[in-house]
Amino acid sequence: MADDRPRSGFAPTVGLGLVTAAVGSVASAKAWFRLASGSPALPGVPPSERTIDMPLALALSLVVLAGWGAVLVSRGAWRRVLVAIALVAALGLVACAAAAPFVLPDDLRDALGPTSAGLAVRPTGWFMTAAVASLLSLAALVAAWRLAPRWPTMSSRYDAPAARASEPDETDLWKALDAGHDPTDPST
Repeated sequence: MADDRPRSGFAPTVGLGLVTAAVGSVASAKAWFRLASGSPALPGVPPSERTIDMPLALALSLVVLAGWGAVLVSRGAWRRVLVAIALVAALGLVACAAAAPFVLPDDLRDALGPTSAGLAVRPTGWFMTAAVASLLSLAALVAAWRLAPRWPTMSSRYDAPAARASEPDETDLWKALDAGHDPTDPST
């Protein structure tokens, strides 16, 4: 019996998921916190070292982005498994964004040395962008978990040749005719 439920939600969910995962990946690759603009100058510290990022967030956001790509080409139970993996990565990304304000400012001060103990550290726009993108990506993945069984799948013609049912090759048909066999006769 065919599933007669509408395939609603495919385009908006996948669109939101792909956009938020891409934006989250870009934002996670940038500095999340920096010294406040009114901070005193630190001699010998280049401007590039006055910021800090979170590499774990970048790794997790790339897993989420790759997960959306894999969800698009999978079907059946595998699709749900891939959504679950991406969902776990998105939860980790949300946890990174939630922990960053408590961890990264102190890490930046520690990296700058003992003279930076009282310096003000502020979040960047990239941190805020990554935090919002991680929440939206999580929401899209939860929707995907619920809606994925109703979504369309790619045709089996895109499967690897070994995965397809074995069909007689044209040359096999000609060889059967040359040998005097009828290749359309099911009894032979």
